[in-house]
Amino acid sequence: METAIEDMGPVDYLVVEFPENRLDGEAFPLLMDLVDRGVVRVLDLAFVAKADDGTVTGIDLQELDATGDFDVTVLEGASSGLLGDDDLAEAAAALAPGAAAGVLVYENAWAAPFATALRRGGGQLVASGRVPVQALLAALDATD
Repeated sequence: METAIEDMGPVDYLVVEFPENRLDGEAFPLLMDLVDRGVVRVLDLAFVAKADDGTVTGIDLQELDATGDFDVTVLEGASSGLLGDDDLAEAAAALAPGAAAGVLVYENAWAAPFATALRRGGGQLVASGRVPVQALLAALDATD
């Protein structure tokens, strides 16, 4: 990796399922915009498919059943080594039969200066989490 570990922002991952092994590509230009603006840095990107019988296979970017006008191969070879076969198998376990998934590991580059300053000051992350949008909507509905 180009950036020293101590200068990195938080690293997250996500697994996005595409039912029926279809990728429409609407989100890809938005991801590339985040990369171009330095908001995130893609560390790993891989795709897996789960057959109807539960068999899991890796998908080459050129094999994706993609619609829309985008070129996902621009990220071909994005591999820091953080994402291993065990991780892909675990991601695939969450998939419905017949579905595919994109597995993305990314650095929150926007937070790197803040995270670096915290670490220099002795700060250590002890908890982290996300609030799903559905939970926010439910909480707002409950207050109405």
